[in-house]
Amino acid sequence: MLYGDLRPNRPTRSAASRSDLFPDLVSMQRMVKARHSAVFRIIGGSQPGKRSLFCEMENWGSVDQNYSAQFVAAYGDILLAHIENSLLPLLWNGADESSSAEAPDAGPFVVRLKARLLPFSGVAFPVRLGAIGNGFVIFAANYIDISSDVLIDLHEKCCMIMMELLGQDERRAAPSEVLSEREVACLQLAGDGRISEEIADRLGLSVHTVNAYLGSATVKLDSVNRIQAIAKAIRLGYIS
Repeated sequence: MLYGDLRPNRPTRSAASRSDLFPDLVSMQRMVKARHSAVFRIIGGSQPGKRSLFCEMENWGSVDQNYSAQFVAAYGDILLAHIENSLLPLLWNGADESSSAEAPDAGPFVVRLKARLLPFSGVAFPVRLGAIGNGFVIFAANYIDISSDVLIDLHEKCCMIMMELLGQDERRAAPSEVLSEREVACLQLAGDGRISEEIADRLGLSVHTVNAYLGSATVKLDSVNRIQAIAKAIRLGYIS
């Protein structure tokens, strides 16, 4: 199969919750005619010496299932250092002389890694989401030829798929006590910029009751204030 399987050959974490993202990942592969792909998260906190790359999901198909470990061994430290200073995509050439990754009209906007360390050539897109999370989405093949337009479009899609992974993690970590309809309604209006008096008038409640709903929602969302609660409610899909 040209693009590998839609499902991971050996899931790395929570396969059931990741499976709905694989069609998107494979669609991204097709943009650069890649055979394989993987999404890596940076774990280990903010201290450089403790950080590492963890493979969240992969589509290596029938190739060596240790390829994720080979990739981290070859380029892990370089990628961890790179994301601190740059968001430029990285290209590398594979072990075979005919295996290469090219970006002919995007030379100044990519970084070349040391070649011939891995069986496949590839491209890695850094995703830096601040305190929310950081990582890389990589695509590999015998030969990759990527235009500047595709480079930009694919980088944006990489950010989106990383955000969706983070959203899944937050939904799994969310409190078992779900928000009530009133709490959601109050948060939605607060997120629209309404103050408590306006929310009370809109919903036919007292200001005290509105503040109570907003306070209980903030506690349920494990947030320190109303603003953080609104942001988390958006990420969890409670409000838009």
